[in-house]
Amino acid sequence: MSEQTQSIIAIPIGDPAGIGPEIVIKSLAQKEIYDLCKPVVIGDKNVLTKIMDAIDTHLEINEVEEPANGKYEHGTIDLINLNNIDIDSYEMGVVSGMCGHASYEYIKKSHELVESGKADSICTPPINKESLQASEVPYIDHTAMLSAFTDSYDPMTMFEVKSLRIFFLTRHVSLADSIPMMTKERVEDYLVRCKEALELLGIEKPKLALAGLNPHSGEGGLFGREEINELTPGIEAARKQGVEVNGPVPADSVFHQAANGKYDAVLSLYHDQGHIAAKMYDFERTVSVTNGLPYLRTSVDHGTAFDIAGKGIASEVSMVEAIKAAAKYTPYFKQQ
Repeated sequence: MSEQTQSIIAIPIGDPAGIGPEIVIKSLAQKEIYDLCKPVVIGDKNVLTKIMDAIDTHLEINEVEEPANGKYEHGTIDLINLNNIDIDSYEMGVVSGMCGHASYEYIKKSHELVESGKADSICTPPINKESLQASEVPYIDHTAMLSAFTDSYDPMTMFEVKSLRIFFLTRHVSLADSIPMMTKERVEDYLVRCKEALELLGIEKPKLALAGLNPHSGEGGLFGREEINELTPGIEAARKQGVEVNGPVPADSVFHQAANGKYDAVLSLYHDQGHIAAKMYDFERTVSVTNGLPYLRTSVDHGTAFDIAGKGIASEVSMVEAIKAAAKYTPYFKQQ
């Protein structure tokens, strides 16, 4: 991609007490990122300086008011400095209302930049749910915030790791609560939306698979009737809307098949079904893509790792992959 067509990616630093600032710094220390996009960081200068000292990785910080003023040169971090951390009371590796609220402000600013056309997409490191709660921010995670900011209906998460893509029918609910949500209507709706999301990412005529719930996808009702009563009717309804989909395919084989090219994506039925598959395939390179927003948002798929924050040992691989995914897919979103 030429410099003229490079996308500006807004990168909030996540929870300042976690590994977010560290993996952002390490990622932007890699020249290949600047060959792909123009990253602008939203955070706190004092935090970044402190983390650079802690991990012995020093980059020039170029404070800018607007992304258009960035240098976007390897060796430099172009920073919109919100200056919202009291560095004297700042402590890495602990739950903090101050850091929770700061992380919220970084995300909100990133949204405002994209909404106003000053940036093209967002790529997020991790935030901490307990810290958000401690700051009384009324959202549980990035998706809830961005959904509220954009007035978007039920954004969908897609994992991408190498050639494997996974969507989720249900996520942050208990397994017991997720099963009643696996209705014909929900399956149909999500399969249609999966198809639309893949097309938005530039995949023409996508081939989907729906994972089964029970062992051997119920074995004709011997091990459960969810496949017969809800999942298969949902598939049939989606096919009538032009979705090319197979299933329910037993979950012990469908992800392997997709990773080897049989399907462009799998619709997983519940949180761990898809998470285990992706993370066993390649934990560090799993990237989350949020679909259903008016712009692209990618993210790492790991937490704030308070136990290793500021020690210089956090891996930036997932953050690098998330930035690369944003650079790869943003142009397709901009064409819409």
